[in-house]
Amino acid sequence: MAPSIDLLQGTLDMLILKTLATGQEHGWAIAQRIQQMSNNVLQVGQGSLYPALHRLEYRGWIRATWGASENNRRARFYSLTAAGRRQLDEEVENWDRLTGAVNLVLQGI
Repeated sequence: MAPSIDLLQGTLDMLILKTLATGQEHGWAIAQRIQQMSNNVLQVGQGSLYPALHRLEYRGWIRATWGASENNRRARFYSLTAAGRRQLDEEVENWDRLTGAVNLVLQGI
C-alpha cells in the first residue's frame, strides 16, 4: 500500500473546484474523480471532503442542490459558481508560482 500524502492547506479546495469545473457532482463522485485523476495517489476521506465542501459553499464558490445519485439515493450535488471559477483561476496561478519556486530550490538554482 502506498504511503499517505498529506495535502497542503488549501490544496483540497483547489482540487474540488477543479473537479467541479467540468460539471456538477455529488460528494462521493468528487472524491472518486480526484482519486482517479491522480492515479490513485490522492485519496480524499469523508472527514476532509465534507468540511471542505461546506467551507466552499459558505464562501460562495460552489452551490449545492438535492438530487438523486446513480443508485437513486438522495444526495447533494455541488456545482461551481462564477466566483468559484474566478477563485479556481487564482488558486491555479498561485499553485504554479509555488511549485515553480519549490522546483527552483530543489534544483539548486
